[in-house]
Amino acid sequence: MGRIGKEVAAQVISFIGLVGVSVTCGIPMWRVTSYIGANIVTGQVVWDGLWMNCVMQSTGQMQCSLNESVMRLSPDLQAARALVVISLVFGFIGFIITFIGAKCTGCLKKDSSKAKVVIIGGCLIILAAILVLIPVCWSAAITIADFQSPLTIETQKRELGAAIYIGWASAAILLVGGIILTTSCPPQRRMYGYPGYPPAPMYPYAGPATNPATYGRVYTPASSQPYTGTGTYVPSKPYAAPITYPVGQYL
Repeated sequence: MGRIGKEVAAQVISFIGLVGVSVTCGIPMWRVTSYIGANIVTGQVVWDGLWMNCVMQSTGQMQCSLNESVMRLSPDLQAARALVVISLVFGFIGFIITFIGAKCTGCLKKDSSKAKVVIIGGCLIILAAILVLIPVCWSAAITIADFQSPLTIETQKRELGAAIYIGWASAAILLVGGIILTTSCPPQRRMYGYPGYPPAPMYPYAGPATNPATYGRVYTPASSQPYTGTGTYVPSKPYAAPITYPVGQYL
């Protein structure tokens, strides 16, 4: 898979994760309490969320009330409200940044700049996954501890809601998308040469070169024609090359 394919796949995965975080933030099902009395008519289901609480009667009637005051929430839900919102902001910013540095867009000219921008977007998405994972795990731990505590009344024992499981799945999906983005296009740095020029080719060293060719002695006698130049250096008699050359002086 090429760089463009990895970026597109990571963006789709990150978008799915952001949708899951939005669902986790919105639905009032962080904690679920089921109570069924002696009469089936008194059965009801209580849902606790970050923004509202809902009560569903056995007759099918549902009543929801908004949590206008943050102080009415438990400490884990108070922290969850802030961290999930911050996670959505960081995840959305990182998702938009990945489009700026994508290989298939022309917002940036240099490939190294595009790679750095995509890596920054991937880091923000990973940070968003960590921010949503913290409150989900915290709320799940407190819910399980209260359920197993012998001091908790039977009618007040709560179980993990659907928002907890969706939050875990969304955090895992965001982590996968962010890791793919940060590893899909590492920036390239030239080690040799000037920027804009390809590096010089490298050739393996084969040891000292040997010249197997042999050359024989070539003798060219001087010309026997008389010198006809002008000036004061005209020879008094023509010069003739010797007929034979002694071999010893060239050895």
